Amino acid sequence: TEDLLDKLSVSLTGEELDIIEKLYHAMKLEIEFFSAQPLDQASVVPLTKDHNPAKDCLMIFSNFDLTCSVVDSSAILAEIAIVTAPKSDQNQPEPQISRMSSTELRNTWGLLSRQYTEEYEQCIKSIMPSEKVEEFNYETLCKALEQLSDLEKWANSRVIESSVLKGLNVEDIKRAGERLILHDGCSSFFQKVVKNESLNANVHILSYCWCVDLIRSAFSSG
Repeated sequence: TEDLLDKLSVSLTGEELDIIEKLYHAMKLEIEFFSAQPLDQASVVPLTKDHNPAKDCLMIFSNFDLTCSVVDSSAILAEIAIVTAPKSDQNQPEPQISRMSSTELRNTWGLLSRQYTEEYEQCIKSIMPSEKVEEFNYETLCKALEQLSDLEKWANSRVIESSVLKGLNVEDIKRAGERLILHDGCSSFFQKVVKNESLNANVHILSYCWCVDLIRSAFSSG
């Protein structure tokens, strides 16, 4: 994390470096806080029937942010874009991709974040059953996930149209993912699932982060 931060902070002023230092210190305190929280006792949940890999497929769904990762990763891409963006009074070299200033990026990202949060909360509220569910319904789950998928598509299209992530370096994104801290046992659990030849399973990671490379890097390094 320090290496990436040093690289991204090369062009910053002394005042901006002080702000980044305070933000980084706050993030470290947040990580230490969550790491110090007591974990619930692990539970072994048996399958309802014997698993036959030739006939059965086990569907595993997992949230990523704060379930797999210690901190929320949704704003990492925006922070990289903001930190590496030109200042409002800087002239950009001709060969470079034209980008918004850091101030414009921060304001635009704030608007997109608030809009997404409101729509996400409304979507979750609409798909949650109003009464107690007596049994698992796979079709209902599929429809709920389709609604979430539609929300993600709309959110992604708005991010693309806004150009807030325009010009991001893929390698910077991957390095940020490699330095994401995952909860103990998270990475090893999914590795066991994938490598178990006697298990026919599909793993689906759900996240409102806009970059699959970030998540893949987090798991590959974990």
